Amino acid sequence: MKVSDVLRHKGSEVITIKPDETVAGLLALLAEHRIGAVVVSADGTGVDGIVSERDVVVHLHGSGTAVLDGPVSAIMTGEVSTGTASDDVADLAATMTEQRVRHVPIVDAEGRLTAIVSIGDIVKHRLDELQSERDQLRDYISS
Repeated sequence: MKVSDVLRHKGSEVITIKPDETVAGLLALLAEHRIGAVVVSADGTGVDGIVSERDVVVHLHGSGTAVLDGPVSAIMTGEVSTGTASDDVADLAATMTEQRVRHVPIVDAEGRLTAIVSIGDIVKHRLDELQSERDQLRDYISS
C-alpha cells in the first residue's frame, strides 16, 4: 500500500503557517482546524519546518507565556522528514515510529508540499483495509 492510497481517502489539504506568525496565531489555527501540527512555509509550497502542539507545550514549560508572542520559527522543528505519495505506508509508519513524529509532510519530486499524513491517518487507513479484508473473507466463507 502506498501513501497515495491514504491520500485518496483523506485528501491532500495542507494547512501552513508563515515562520514569522506568532505562536498565539498558531494556536488559533490548530484549534480552528482541529489539527495537531502545521507545516511552516514562507511561500505555502516549500517545507521550512513543522510545528506541533507538543512544540508549544515544551516551549511554554521552558519559557513561559512570553513564547505566545514570539514567532513560530522560534519553536518549530527545522529538520523535517518528508515523504512522497509513492512511498510505502509501512515504511513511512516505521520512520514515524523511529523518529517519534506524528506528522509527515508529503512532497512531490521537486520538493513542493502536496499533502500531510498523520499517524492517525495511517492507522485509520489500515483499519479500513482490515475491515474490508474481513468482510471479503466472511463473504467468501458464507458463499
